[in-house]
Amino acid sequence: MKNVIIVVFVGFFSGISGAFTYHQLFFPEKTINQPIEFPIEPKKKASDVKMAFNTLNDASEAPVSANLIGEDFAEASSKSTPSVVYVKTISESEYNGSSWMELFFEGRTNQQVSSGSGVIYTQDGFIITNNHVIDNATLIEVIHNKRTYSAEVVGTDPSTDLAVLKITGENMPAISLGNSRNLRVGEWVLAVGNPFNLNSTVTAGIVSAKGREINILQSKFPIESFIQTDAAINPGNSGGALVDRNGDLVGINTAILSRTGSYAGYGFAVPVDIVRKVVDDIIEYGEVQKAFFGADVVDVNGEIAEQLNTNELNGVVLSYLQRNGAAEKAGLQKGDIILKIENEPVHSRSDFEELISYRSPGDNINVVYKRKNKLNSVNLELTNREGTVSLTTRAIYASEKLGAEMESISKVEADIMDIEGGVKINKVKNGLIRRLGIEEGFVVTAINKYPVNTPQECEEILTKIRGRVRIEGVNKKGVRGYYSFHF
Repeated sequence: MKNVIIVVFVGFFSGISGAFTYHQLFFPEKTINQPIEFPIEPKKKASDVKMAFNTLNDASEAPVSANLIGEDFAEASSKSTPSVVYVKTISESEYNGSSWMELFFEGRTNQQVSSGSGVIYTQDGFIITNNHVIDNATLIEVIHNKRTYSAEVVGTDPSTDLAVLKITGENMPAISLGNSRNLRVGEWVLAVGNPFNLNSTVTAGIVSAKGREINILQSKFPIESFIQTDAAINPGNSGGALVDRNGDLVGINTAILSRTGSYAGYGFAVPVDIVRKVVDDIIEYGEVQKAFFGADVVDVNGEIAEQLNTNELNGVVLSYLQRNGAAEKAGLQKGDIILKIENEPVHSRSDFEELISYRSPGDNINVVYKRKNKLNSVNLELTNREGTVSLTTRAIYASEKLGAEMESISKVEADIMDIEGGVKINKVKNGLIRRLGIEEGFVVTAINKYPVNTPQECEEILTKIRGRVRIEGVNKKGVRGYYSFHF
């Protein structure tokens, strides 16, 4: 046994000695304690990481920082979340059965509770939200920091789907405003809101496109130049904030592209530069002082370029000129290609609408255009909807007898519809107008061939007339028609 142990020990010692001798002979520069090195890529220096990060975001003015993207999101989230509120609305809708008696008696009503989001605009309680969030609401409440405030509507702008609410408050955390014109495709953004009644939800994504026109606004003069983002936006996010990586507001979340009603890849936000003009006007004047160019435009494509005998594929083409409108007075003609406004390039109809939306009636703008392949420049004075440069106010007439809100149409609308005047049915409530089946947006031009120009005239005639009644007008799609009844 003793001999076996000696043999094993000698063998083990000999093996170790041989391995050591072999290593020293063939790898003299290494030591036994040195780890084996595998071929790997050199580690990136801190400066390389900063460069990649700054390139991903805004390399022009970005400070040198070793912060990770997630840390930036946390800072932007903590800065913006306190400025986003929960908006709760209650609205009444009428249930109409098939009984003939409901032509003469009011139908039953039921209540519907909805919710959305809003953004605190000023410290004294002005709130931005979407028009569709509060449209037709009979009661609006704003919930912030577990406190509930009663809200009143200061004004709305269906053409941008924006609305301004007011609550009683002091030293409220107003959001910091950013700049949407300088926002670049590929930049990180956060969507802050209350989807599915989940308060203060933050999602992240990038700006995937700008100037998107998706034809969802039903206003007569819609302004669609949306910021498109892949940050998850769902029902309840409407009216919430889209912020940049600094936590500054760059847009108001408005819509999603979805076949199911839930997030499916893209959301759309009204740019903050449009929001600022709309909201400031509503707070100061009660409505937006919208500027009119006096013309309508279409995007340039290959077919239009061929018709105009031009190789120009940039800009927009004047397809319609208002009679005695701003464009016509400036000498512009149908078929002119608008290339720049105030030295800002115009690539599409949405670009054109956005650049005009920043302006007010009475503003003078320089327009660069091409006619017969020749560049020209002209100064143009923008007008209001009546063709003047004075401040405008909407005179909405609420008729309890007819159960509708009405207003006389503007000169611009009358010119587009090719009519002398008329009365637009804005909102239909419970009453005669609803029972007659007249839709919202219909413009009444005549009743029994008698021209109608004011809401008061419309109310007086319809409440007194008897026998056969023929209501002529133009629907919201611009189609002429009439309603016929017998009282």
